[in-house]
Amino acid sequence: MGRLKIFALMMSICLLSCSSSSSDDSGDNSGGDVKISCSQTSIKAPANGGSYSVAVVASTGGWTTAADENSGNWVKVSAKNTNKASGMISVTVDENTSKEARNGAINVKLGSKQVSISVTQAGKTVTPIEGGEMVIPEGYKLVWNDEFNEGSELNSTDWRHEVQKSGWVNKELQNYANGSADGKRVTEIADNRLYINCFKGSNGKIYSGRVYAHETQGWLYGIFEARIKLPKGKGTWPAFWMMPCNNDFGANPWPKCGEIDIMEEVGVNPNYTSSSLHTEKFNHVMGTQITKERLTTGAEDGFHVYRLEWTPDYIKTYVDGKELLNFNNDGKNDVGSWPFNKPFYVILNLAWGGDWGGMKGVDESALPVQMEVDYVRVFQKK
Repeated sequence: MGRLKIFALMMSICLLSCSSSSSDDSGDNSGGDVKISCSQTSIKAPANGGSYSVAVVASTGGWTTAADENSGNWVKVSAKNTNKASGMISVTVDENTSKEARNGAINVKLGSKQVSISVTQAGKTVTPIEGGEMVIPEGYKLVWNDEFNEGSELNSTDWRHEVQKSGWVNKELQNYANGSADGKRVTEIADNRLYINCFKGSNGKIYSGRVYAHETQGWLYGIFEARIKLPKGKGTWPAFWMMPCNNDFGANPWPKCGEIDIMEEVGVNPNYTSSSLHTEKFNHVMGTQITKERLTTGAEDGFHVYRLEWTPDYIKTYVDGKELLNFNNDGKNDVGSWPFNKPFYVILNLAWGGDWGGMKGVDESALPVQMEVDYVRVFQKK
């Protein structure tokens, strides 16, 4: 009996020694006074995102952390020293490309105890150039526009389709059709934008669209603006440009009549957009045309705003608000250098191949392709 008491006493001492000798902060979190706290309870991120650090203090190690289901795709979380009572959480908030704000949370848990860090992020502030919101230039008024938000076809009161066979101009390969060809639309309105479609028909011919806005009356001076996404592929040649109204090409041939190219691009040289002026003295046949070119990053991946500012004294073009071309009227009343004193009309087209678009051949595997136009707007001085 005495030996049994001594054995029991020795076992008690041994158990007491084991329970107090561990130096690890981890332990049983299912009972006792479990505590966990974070150095901040909220994160407010701007639209462009950011990185943040949060300190964690717990009663013991073994805590975990994760973003909740509302923020799992745009909030990234990693943790250090989770096996210790003190650790750090690193948080990365991705850019918010939406105009809407968003909310989520990061949960930190130890046993049955959980604390949450709220994450709120502002929506992107969309500029007029990015979002297509109308901004009327100071001193001007809106005189005509097409937002392409009604119907499925162009309004014939405002627009006319060109109809021509391949080889008509510039050795281009496409056939321009009146709205549709081979059972497909060369122009169509959908998703609040105009699509100009270029495709290969079942007969092997290439079809595309070329349209004129207010062809007979046009406009004399003003600001002309379009928001456009360009197609991809070697052989494409999209353009936003202007020609004189009611011109007699027999008596006043090109380039004497004048031509204003607000935007052109060829797929063989992707994302390089250019503006040009053609007159009797300045034209590409003579190699004297007035041309400026710039890399417009993402021109084939997203929308950009192309603008012409035309006054009696100068012509300027812009890409996303940045000046590209600037040509002044010398004031000598020389029609050979300044034929821009009469109404011109707007042209949108998507050519295939030709002297420039096909200068290095074409790649028909790129077809079909689309030129997308969000809007066309014309402003004139009040």
